[in-house]
Amino acid sequence: MTTPYWIPDAVFYQIFPDRFANGDLTNDPSNVSPWDALPTVRGFHGGDLRGIIREFDYLLDLGVNALYLNPIFHSPSTHRYNTTDYYRIDPKLGDFDDFHALIDLAHSNNMRVILDGVFNHCGRGFFAFNDLLENQEMSPYRDWFYVKNFPVDAYSPGEAQDYQGWWNLKSLPKFNTGNQDVRRYILDVARYWIGQGADGWRLDVPNEIDDDAFWAEFRQAVRSVNSDAYLVGEIWEINPRWVGDGHFDGLMNYPLREAILGYVGGKTTASQFAEKAEELLKAYPRQNAYSMFLSLGTHDTERVYTLLGGDLNKVQLAFTFLFAYPGAPAIYYGDEIGLEGGKDPDNRRTFPWEASTWKIELRGLIQHLIALRKQYPAMRRGEYLPLLVDDKRGCYAFARKLGDEKILVALNASGTRRSLQIPVGELGFPDGRIIRNLLGKGEFIVSGDKVSVSVDPWSGAWLS
Repeated sequence: MTTPYWIPDAVFYQIFPDRFANGDLTNDPSNVSPWDALPTVRGFHGGDLRGIIREFDYLLDLGVNALYLNPIFHSPSTHRYNTTDYYRIDPKLGDFDDFHALIDLAHSNNMRVILDGVFNHCGRGFFAFNDLLENQEMSPYRDWFYVKNFPVDAYSPGEAQDYQGWWNLKSLPKFNTGNQDVRRYILDVARYWIGQGADGWRLDVPNEIDDDAFWAEFRQAVRSVNSDAYLVGEIWEINPRWVGDGHFDGLMNYPLREAILGYVGGKTTASQFAEKAEELLKAYPRQNAYSMFLSLGTHDTERVYTLLGGDLNKVQLAFTFLFAYPGAPAIYYGDEIGLEGGKDPDNRRTFPWEASTWKIELRGLIQHLIALRKQYPAMRRGEYLPLLVDDKRGCYAFARKLGDEKILVALNASGTRRSLQIPVGELGFPDGRIIRNLLGKGEFIVSGDKVSVSVDPWSGAWLS
């Protein structure tokens, strides 16, 4: 089994298209919400593909080299997880030409783009479900869905009774992927958009299509068009079943996010954090562990800045670890500038393009972390070597090592400056060697098999 060679080198930026940037006012709904208004469940704000193109220099300046777009296909909702046409760009986001313009711009700048694949369920407006509603038991598409009884009612209030819907929602009828016609349709969609230039798929709730043969076919179909396409599954727990030849290259590493926020938020000890971080690397084959999608927040979670109580130092510490860990780090749009947001829909606020509102220090750190990760191959592809755990002082240290290149990472999740004696014998640092903090001021001298490192409160250091 091979994972795409480019994933350990990737830094993703996740965009919720309606909320990132409005580049084409002509495709806005007539009742579009003001850009700076707080989001509601149904209110559109006008973000589109041309907006991403317009602000592409911002992405390049930040340093990201991969985009993950939440659903962009025709759908009646702001989130677009209820697809009505898998072969059409939603007109409120643009059209086919806009999609190709974005793909071409990205690829010309060595940036990849993966799309959100929602194949467990569709929207009520999907052609096959519309046919079912019109023709009921005589519909040639009745077996495309899990119909329980006729007549099928999809629009009266309440939960889905006559058919299976995701979470019993009438607006999200579940596909019967055991039906060969459904399988062919989904696999054709998967191949089509890879053929149009997409570099992979993020698969929505794939565990709800509990069919190993389906996912093996899906993987084969995608790879038949692009052998380097990335497949990442939305799996929320540790589960090695979902990686490998028959499934995905990596998963959205929510357990790591939970561990980071627990440690930085003071809810777990350094040893509990270290145990989880190391467990996650051992739970999967190395190439899959190094192909995980690593994020502190997504469209399904509260914003990291909000969760950490608006404490900028804690947010910076969380990112300092994230970018030092094996896998592909990802930024949920706006997290790099300290955008606030509670639960859905508040976590999907529009990006504030007035730079005076940004947490410039946070963005600067993330920009620097990305640059360092690109500069030092050990931070992308090196071994992960635990060095020190200190529960009493809330500290954890490890190293990334690739050949002769070694980067030591020290984390201090406490309100007190700490001086740590970190064992570096297995790193091969000679006695008297000077190591410097790549994230700020400070240099430290190796003495014997240890180095004494001072770390500021709620802070981290990358040392080389």
